[in-house]
Amino acid sequence: MYFGEASGLKLGKATRDAFGEALKSLGDKFPNVVTVDGDVGNSTRTEPFAKVFPERAFNVGIAESNMVSVAGGLASAGKTPVVASFAAFLLCNAYDQIRMSVAFPNLNVKLVGSHAGISIGEDGPSQMGIEDVALASSFPGMVVMVPSDEITTVKATEAMLEHVGPTYLRLGRPAVPVIYEDGCDFEIGKAIQVRDGDDVTVIANGIMVATALDAAKQLEAEGVSVRVLDMHTVKPIDDAAIAKAARETQALVVAEEHGPAGGLGAAVAISASKSAPVPIAYVNSGDCYAESGDPQGLLEKYGLTPSAIVDAARSVTQR
Repeated sequence: MYFGEASGLKLGKATRDAFGEALKSLGDKFPNVVTVDGDVGNSTRTEPFAKVFPERAFNVGIAESNMVSVAGGLASAGKTPVVASFAAFLLCNAYDQIRMSVAFPNLNVKLVGSHAGISIGEDGPSQMGIEDVALASSFPGMVVMVPSDEITTVKATEAMLEHVGPTYLRLGRPAVPVIYEDGCDFEIGKAIQVRDGDDVTVIANGIMVATALDAAKQLEAEGVSVRVLDMHTVKPIDDAAIAKAARETQALVVAEEHGPAGGLGAAVAISASKSAPVPIAYVNSGDCYAESGDPQGLLEKYGLTPSAIVDAARSVTQR
């Protein structure tokens, strides 16, 4: 059983796999794109691009800080570097280099953090990026995207390469359900309404979108009408979609595979407070580090489940 199966969603590719395939296929369209890797290209899936375009692929070894500095230099020379590593390694190890070599000079560097969240499972907490969205969002001018399935990942990858300026794309390790089997419209900063509803809106991204759809189905059986928004872009956040949802449903739940500080929940709360303050409940991995374990078991232990979203929705609708 995987989250999303109860909603009839088929299990698809991991977002890291969809990214790797998309990057390779877009190589000819974006001839200035180069990859800068920290010796984990087989895991981040930049390896397929490197095999097709070996002269445009640079492996600097296990040295994330140097990797980012190299990318800044390449961007200054007119290239579009895609810098890929595990989310925890990239954002935590190289934060200062991202700040000084990418964000401060506002260079066209594309940061890609793979293996994000606790769903990487057995790799353990040292490699689980649970603060990466907060760290990436803290940089002025940084676009931050968290796609929910293989379809949105392909679109996010192309949007990232088309956008001029620093971006962060968050990817996961496990296979995830296909939300948009028939395709979707994707635009940086514009949420996708996956499901309509009148009583409460669940705003989610990444693997939590499929989880939210399972929760919505359960709540529907209880007579609660649930709207689901795929907030694939955390920064810039879609203020208009949040304000509309707050006015029309009068309650929000934010679900993310991230810690409680500085992620999607914080961005939604700030946005809603400016236009239509309403009760908001939060579903996240908690103010703690997880441990090594089975991915599904970890999601259940740390409350990233449909039942957790159901409970959160009840808490803001039964007033």
